[in-house]
Amino acid sequence: MSTYVYLLRPVRAGLAQAPSRDEERILEAHFDRLKEALADRRLILAGPCLDGAFGIVVFRASSEMEAAAFMEGDPAVREGLMTAMLHPFRVSLFEEEDGAAGGTQARLRV
Repeated sequence: MSTYVYLLRPVRAGLAQAPSRDEERILEAHFDRLKEALADRRLILAGPCLDGAFGIVVFRASSEMEAAAFMEGDPAVREGLMTAMLHPFRVSLFEEEDGAAGGTQARLRV
């Protein structure tokens, strides 16, 4: 499996802060889909910038075609709430909890 990232940009300012009822429904479907992908161990991480400028979704897919289909199937993209750009991605550093010590440590992936 390869890793990909897609960058999400809202089509209008203030979308996250003041969505319409229809937009809220679509955003809930977007979030539910990402939760399913996390449960399936396909999603690595996802989240928005707190200023609403963009969000990212880092995930695994077998091919770029599968990755594009995953991105295009995102309800926020499919319904036109957000635009998305797909890129191959490598997780190089990440923080991992150290269960024994209760702390965290950085890991390097090459």
